Amino acid sequence: MTQERTAREVDTALRQDDRKGLTLENSFAGVTSFLRRRYTKDLQGVELAVTGVAFDTATSNRSGARFGPRAVREASSLQPYTPPYGWGFDPLSENVITDYGDLAFDPGRPQDFPAVLQAHIALILDAGTGTLTLGGDHFITLPILRAYAARFGPMRVIQFDAHSDLWADDDPERIDHGTFMYKAVREGIVDARHSVQIGIRTECSDYLGVNVIDAFELHEHGPKAAAAKAREIVGDGPCYITFDIDALDPGFAPGTGTPVWGGLTPNQAAVMLRALDGVALKGGDVVEVAPAYDATGATAIMGAHVGTELICLYCRALQGQGT
Repeated sequence: MTQERTAREVDTALRQDDRKGLTLENSFAGVTSFLRRRYTKDLQGVELAVTGVAFDTATSNRSGARFGPRAVREASSLQPYTPPYGWGFDPLSENVITDYGDLAFDPGRPQDFPAVLQAHIALILDAGTGTLTLGGDHFITLPILRAYAARFGPMRVIQFDAHSDLWADDDPERIDHGTFMYKAVREGIVDARHSVQIGIRTECSDYLGVNVIDAFELHEHGPKAAAAKAREIVGDGPCYITFDIDALDPGFAPGTGTPVWGGLTPNQAAVMLRALDGVALKGGDVVEVAPAYDATGATAIMGAHVGTELICLYCRALQGQGT
């Protein structure tokens, strides 16, 4: 037997020196980094770091999103054999993307969690690196946006979601995934006039100036029209995309804490994400994947595909900056 190692025998997430390139390992074995990117805390020269936040203490219905980062990473191992379809470039080969691992925090001290997560994201941003965060429940987006706003100013947010997460909550110490956007707008870290929520299909008494493309409008006019409207709203300012997996209809993505019928199809989500090409994306997240409620694994697969599309959007934005 030859002593040489083939590409399929090397655990590239741990051993490969070159941080760029596709991966030919077996998808059903090995370390489950996102898209088989190199696991490392070294941010030197890294353009985008994928990080997991296994936190679901802020859920108002079914918990379990703490297992989302692991499930989405595992599901992503199906993808890095070829470049992402239809983009016309290969970010896995052209850009330095690594997996930074998961946030370390003490689950017994939830009161400390927001500051710990904000510092975690700020550390990555201070290295000149963008973030793709795998959640976790949707509360995690609030500390992330605080870190982004500290660096870029108020962010223009594109939020895919069944819920507005604008429930009124003026208690600064409360942790709730249904209030993250309310607090973000009230704190001034989100530019509401240039932000938009897509796929909403639950009641909200006050959107605080945030634009809305609800599920009915999307289904009536189509995903390309919705994406065009979103791009016009966001404009050229620094943008953050947060994708709650419950934006998808539970017939396609049942593995989430608060499912609502009448949601997006995977095709609609794919078309919209592709049509957002050109926004000045600085980072994004995929949240609320709770794999225990989906024996098929389809919800995690959806999350992995969304994450890949966000990577493409981010790297395309880098091209637009001439970097």
